[in-house]
Amino acid sequence: MTRLRLAWTVPYHHGDLRAVLLSEAASVVAADGPDALTLRGLARRAGVSHAAPAHHFRDRRGLLTALATEGFVRLERAMRSAPTFLETAVAYVEFATGAGRGHYAVMFDSSRTDPRDPDLEAARTAAGQVLLDGTGTVEPRSADAPLAAFALVHGLATLVMSGALRATHPGADVGDLTRRAARVLFAERSDET
Repeated sequence: MTRLRLAWTVPYHHGDLRAVLLSEAASVVAADGPDALTLRGLARRAGVSHAAPAHHFRDRRGLLTALATEGFVRLERAMRSAPTFLETAVAYVEFATGAGRGHYAVMFDSSRTDPRDPDLEAARTAAGQVLLDGTGTVEPRSADAPLAAFALVHGLATLVMSGALRATHPGADVGDLTRRAARVLFAERSDET
């Protein structure tokens, strides 16, 4: 009698499994929202055992905290290369509504992340500082310019993602909308001496 031996095999994962899991998590959240994300489903998408994510993230909240942290790091990088506040604002809104959509969905959601996580706090602070530094390239109309800058980019990103602007601005370019709105609140500095 021949014995048939069945074995479940999970492919060995080469490379950085943590990065793969975060990338897959961002894809799931971008497509279906944070509620659709489970560690087991994420493991299945990454082609690893259902226990593998636990080696990198304590739980779902830990995973979402890491996703938010990575999002702030990427947002900072995107904004840092912008030479003016207008372009910093464009980089922010394009990140939030485009390539960073899955990250952005959890970046400001303290009900899903651990807002006291030191890495998250450091990344959030660094990204916020780049946005704040960008306001130095415009003529502020008041001391509340940093608040206005954040309200502008966060509000516009939210309006674009929710589809609220489809009726009033169908097919509008996100960068163009951002520049137009920023110019209402901020005047570019003409000549620095």
